[in-house]
Amino acid sequence: MKYSKYSTVIVGSGIAGLYAALKIEQQVDLPDGILLVTKSKLGESNSRYAQGGMVAVMKENKADSTASHISDTIKAGAGLSDFNAVKYISEHSDSVVKDLLKFGVEFDRDENNNLCFTREAAHSVRRILHSGGDATGKMIEQALCKKVEENKNIEIYEETIAVELLVDSNSQCKGVIVYNDATQEYETIYSSCVILATGGIGQLYKYTTNPIGATGDGIALAFNAGAVMQDLEFVQFHPTALAIDGEENRFLISEAVRGEGAKLVDADGIEFMAKYHEKKELAPRDIVTRANYNEMLKNNLPNVYLNASCIDSKMLAKRFPNISKKCLENGIDIAHDFIPVAPAAHYYMGGIKTDMKGATSINGLFAIGEVSSTGLHGGNRLASNSLLECVVCAYSVADFLKSTELKTPKQIDENLKKAIDKYNDEDIILEEIDTISLKSRLQNIMWECVGILRDEKGLLNAIEDINILKKEFPRESKCLNKEEYELKNMLLVASLIAQSALNRRESRGAHYRLDYLDTEENCTHSQLTKKEGELSFVK
Repeated sequence: MKYSKYSTVIVGSGIAGLYAALKIEQQVDLPDGILLVTKSKLGESNSRYAQGGMVAVMKENKADSTASHISDTIKAGAGLSDFNAVKYISEHSDSVVKDLLKFGVEFDRDENNNLCFTREAAHSVRRILHSGGDATGKMIEQALCKKVEENKNIEIYEETIAVELLVDSNSQCKGVIVYNDATQEYETIYSSCVILATGGIGQLYKYTTNPIGATGDGIALAFNAGAVMQDLEFVQFHPTALAIDGEENRFLISEAVRGEGAKLVDADGIEFMAKYHEKKELAPRDIVTRANYNEMLKNNLPNVYLNASCIDSKMLAKRFPNISKKCLENGIDIAHDFIPVAPAAHYYMGGIKTDMKGATSINGLFAIGEVSSTGLHGGNRLASNSLLECVVCAYSVADFLKSTELKTPKQIDENLKKAIDKYNDEDIILEEIDTISLKSRLQNIMWECVGILRDEKGLLNAIEDINILKKEFPRESKCLNKEEYELKNMLLVASLIAQSALNRRESRGAHYRLDYLDTEENCTHSQLTKKEGELSFVK
């Protein structure tokens, strides 16, 4: 096994990880350098699939204010958003966006060179920046990737997955063990600062807008290390994914299309959202998702439709070039044809509990972006708040580390030695397992039983079925390849989500219980951790 040391290790190469790397390198003293680890190629992440845009409460947007954004976020969050987190992120949006511009990020502007703002569901004003029309995440990520690749002080490991955090007996994170899938080699990396920016969990579900790498790796790493998890039952399902199956995910039809005036209809073109909410297509995501799902169940159909023909065709082509192109590839002209859409797993509101500087319950371990739970999103994320949270929290962790002395560990205790020895053991003979079949079965279980509509019977069945899958996948620690490590993480995170969903006996935001339809008056976060090898809910 190879051994190395870095002042800071960032796991994940989405917008949160990239921006954190650039800001830390810019602001922090790094005697042993900075390492960015990605299990795919640089730039492949959930971030690049964010079409709609990024919330920005900008001083030049006179129609907007932080008070308005805070109010909209808290309303959408179904009573579970943390006021201080919302306020912090909203108030820092202007300065962080302007900092992004310095790194070469470009947002769409009008003919007078003013930033263009659009509106999405549950926003009271136009405050969402976009880039490349409907390719905001991709455009931001490309700009940041370019800067990271040009930076000689940031080392990059591609095709490398983090398999275990090194946590000593004093609950201090001292580094991470990684596995290079190309060389099939392990490496122990010592560091006094590990930042998880690994993204979401969408691939746990049969239908998702997330890329193939969204397998909950960071959640599993932190849980196994003993970190506190928060609100794991809250999975956001986007109401409008293109209802045509791709290789690994479904193409997102951005909420911004509805923000510009598109209507949800049945096969005969009859609008139905007025039955479900006074704001119709611009209701909070959980309501629109359940409305679409209900229409599908009621009519025994695989999808509903989005009618964008009411929007000017030239505006459609300019504002949504990628959506237009993807639909045309499937024989759909969005200026004239209905778009078949259905809900799909999209974003994870739960995650590793952190404060606004990304600090977890384990010293030296930080988490930012979708893998974290700051309290911003509550029970139902407000559209386009996710990219804002990524960049504000990345900026915040870098600012905090300025005052921290990042010394790599000089000694290792018995806990660290035991962890390292597991991956050094050459005598372990592993037989190949059919991960594709097991993954497909898991995705079906999660979609059917831990999906948009839940109840006790389904959740108990899910937990039982997941446990059966675990028995068919006998990997305690060391695995044969990246796909096995991903499946191992998926099985763990699936069981945590199902157990958390079972434990919350109410309906709130994206967590909808058919057997507990009411929303409890006293709203609390759910928190759990691993104690003595067992799942433990924090009181």
